[in-house]
Amino acid sequence: MATRRHLANAIRALSMDAVQKASSGHPGAPMGMADIAEVLWNDHMQHNPTNPQWADRDRFVLSNGHGSMLIYSLLHLSGYDLPMSSLSSFRQLHSQCAGHPEYGYAPGIETTTGPLGQGITNGVGFAMAEKLMADQFNKPGHDIVNHNTYVFLGDGCLMEGVSHEACALAGTWGLGNLIAFWDDNNISIDGHIDGWYTDDTVKRFEAYGWHVQSVDGHDPDAINAAITAAKAVKDKPSMICCKTVIGFGSPNKSGSHDCHGAALGEEEVALTRKELNWDSAPFEIPADVYEGWDAKASGAEKEAAWNAKFEAYTAEYPELAAEFTRRMAGDLPANWKEATDAMIAETNEAAASLASRQASQKAITALAPILPEFLGGSADLTGSNLTSCPSFKHVSGKEPGNYISYGVREFGMFAIMNGMTLHGGLIPFGGTFHMFSDYAKSAFRMAALMGIRTIAVLTHDSIGQGEDGPTHQPIENTAAMRYIPNMDVWRPADSVEVAVAWTCAVERKDGPSALVLSRQGIPGRKHDAADFDAMRKGAYVLVEAKGDADVILIATGSEVDLAAKAQEALAADGINARVVSMPSTNVFDRQDQAYKDSVLTPGVKRVSVEAGVTDFWRKYVGLEGGTVGIDTFGESAPGGVLMEHFGFTVENVVKTVKEVL
Repeated sequence: MATRRHLANAIRALSMDAVQKASSGHPGAPMGMADIAEVLWNDHMQHNPTNPQWADRDRFVLSNGHGSMLIYSLLHLSGYDLPMSSLSSFRQLHSQCAGHPEYGYAPGIETTTGPLGQGITNGVGFAMAEKLMADQFNKPGHDIVNHNTYVFLGDGCLMEGVSHEACALAGTWGLGNLIAFWDDNNISIDGHIDGWYTDDTVKRFEAYGWHVQSVDGHDPDAINAAITAAKAVKDKPSMICCKTVIGFGSPNKSGSHDCHGAALGEEEVALTRKELNWDSAPFEIPADVYEGWDAKASGAEKEAAWNAKFEAYTAEYPELAAEFTRRMAGDLPANWKEATDAMIAETNEAAASLASRQASQKAITALAPILPEFLGGSADLTGSNLTSCPSFKHVSGKEPGNYISYGVREFGMFAIMNGMTLHGGLIPFGGTFHMFSDYAKSAFRMAALMGIRTIAVLTHDSIGQGEDGPTHQPIENTAAMRYIPNMDVWRPADSVEVAVAWTCAVERKDGPSALVLSRQGIPGRKHDAADFDAMRKGAYVLVEAKGDADVILIATGSEVDLAAKAQEALAADGINARVVSMPSTNVFDRQDQAYKDSVLTPGVKRVSVEAGVTDFWRKYVGLEGGTVGIDTFGESAPGGVLMEHFGFTVENVVKTVKEVL
């Protein structure tokens, strides 16, 4: 039977061989953390390789995602459907084993990691979701939600500021189901870190309220004892500081940055094989090593035991069991369409004049009773974002609830939400000022990359927000977010468009959505029922021209009303204008050409009207069209004064149209 060290050496061999074959990658971290991984996965992980989606599995996150050969080796060795051919094509086109772990590429990868700090932050989200789901579903004698989140991370993750945002909140929540392992090897790409990273990590995490231990990362017994102790602490997250040697086993490159981000080289690989007493050829694993790693039988037993627990739970709590199954499958409630159709119709009947952030709060209030998985939150701006509602209950890890105050942690909030979504069972949304979407843009990008449903509520969307001045007035933010592939950005023009946007955001399972909302009031409008489905297509004809259109006015958000008023002024001058409301350019771009042409008739001149940068709109108006927008920073003054000052007036729209024609 293979020894622990020989089992760990399988990770080292696969990692150095894959990186060497690709001539690209990071062998040092997998080689340094192999002993920790072997103990965790063989002695503690609750998982089933034959069913990677088992609801009560432990979640494993490799936050230092550059060490991706570590997780690929673990998945292959323990029995997941990740063949050796995938490992040997590491970092090649269409390989399951991409340069960094990619969600959806290979079974067992819980989240995409690579941008440092976001993996540990996702891990906090996983652990928070587990706690929230346990609060909602566990009953005395029936702990159907009872698992841990394990995170490997390196110095780079700890240097990134988002790790502070998330780990501080994890301490406040007392997440005893979160256990992190710090690869303390004193090395980053630039070399020994003593010149730029001298934080006292132990004291830092103790100050957050974590349970902290320090061990030799190459001593299996010490690692095992530390994990056992961490699992016993139920009221604090745990940090296990593991002193390791990067590139362990390499005679000439271990302990140095030479093995951090480059292949060892053929000669050094051969020497490392001798050092590790590893006689197998590249990408060959001895039978006794496979036997020592194989978790298929034990995983099936663990899942079978949970299935028996769930059967007993179902017998006693059939409605809760059905609800748990629905939510973990990601299905919406059976009455979803009926309820949301009614919400939209009622909103239309009221035709209220509101700021779109207020209309959003009304939509949230209506959706909350329909969606028990709805999980609200804000980065310390609840009273401004209007993201809470009477049926929500604040939660901070101590009492059950469904609304989270994240504190001033915009990036952390949205990266945590990514982890919550990946865990399953929850539909999280979070609010902040649109200006601060810049802080969180990388988390939006990761949600879009993974194709997961998170919802951002971004209020105070333009210079119209007024007196806070240019530091708080988004100019380029909306366009920047629209450019993220697979991100749906909605800037609704009235209460009905807000209700439709919320409905679409919740229904969308394959990517994130952002609702960009106004602080200032927007006139209400009563729509024809046919408009509801048209709104879902991202753009529609709000007001048709009286006769053949001479020009098409395209507007979003609070500027749609301005475009409608400009149409009337143009008609007085004998110019026929069609008004198009385009709440989501991203959704409109996905429509078929026939629909797009029916809204934006080819050959008809176009003018865009939006309180943001103008270059974005050239894709719709062309070089021959016109734009009413803002390409400078704002000023500090009441919103209405600023709108007039920067040319968002009927007179300026009319002037621009006439120049185009």
